Amino acid sequence: MKDHQIEVRVRYSETDQMGVVYHGNYIPYFEIGRVEWLRNKGISYKSMEESGIALPIVSMNINYKKSARYDELLKVHTVFKSQSSVKIEFDCAIYNESGELLTTAQFILVFVSLKTGRPTAPPDYILKLLKTME
Repeated sequence: MKDHQIEVRVRYSETDQMGVVYHGNYIPYFEIGRVEWLRNKGISYKSMEESGIALPIVSMNINYKKSARYDELLKVHTVFKSQSSVKIEFDCAIYNESGELLTTAQFILVFVSLKTGRPTAPPDYILKLLKTME
């Protein structure tokens, strides 16, 4: 399955004086979604890093549609879009408890060797997983 969903509750520290989520705090929500997408597919990001592979963001586009608020239970949707060479792309969205679309985002990440700091081909187990998504 190409997509995954996880719930995240907005914490007080993530909001401003009006109880609205600060725009920069959406990025960690999306990161939780991507890490849990991998975990749901049987891949631990931690073990991937321990084996010498990181997956930094090289491009992101976020479109804010409506504010998330303190104590709301958000649904973070993460959808695998594509993989080519050293890149992997995801489309993401955040919805509130009422099912209203709050934010959309597109992310491009690159597989990087922690040893060299250079882009590298994805590990075979990732390639095998992604083949099942086509």
